[in-house]
Amino acid sequence: MHEISLVQGLLQQLAELARENRTTKVVSVTMDIGPLSGVVEDSFRFGFDILSKEDDLVSGATLIISTTPVTYRCCQCNYSHQTSGTRPDCCPECGERFLLAEGGDELILQKVEME
Repeated sequence: MHEISLVQGLLQQLAELARENRTTKVVSVTMDIGPLSGVVEDSFRFGFDILSKEDDLVSGATLIISTTPVTYRCCQCNYSHQTSGTRPDCCPECGERFLLAEGGDELILQKVEME
């Protein structure tokens, strides 16, 4: 479960942001996590819930996770299909099974609200 180490990195980043902005409380954190990032959203959320309780800066903060879409491009007809869900089995235009994924591997700290 590497999500714990990712959350630890996030908390360090939040501490640096808080120091830079001379604040003592994080109210909410918004993350963009792509479905191809290798991050399990539930595990990330679990890690945040556990580790944030031990940190006065982020204790009680809300974690908002948005899933970024993936674009699948057909190698046969170049048709593009964007989805935040599962990978399509084949191209909806020509039926080709070889699709290239573009994007969806993001793990981005999008927004932080502090007081």
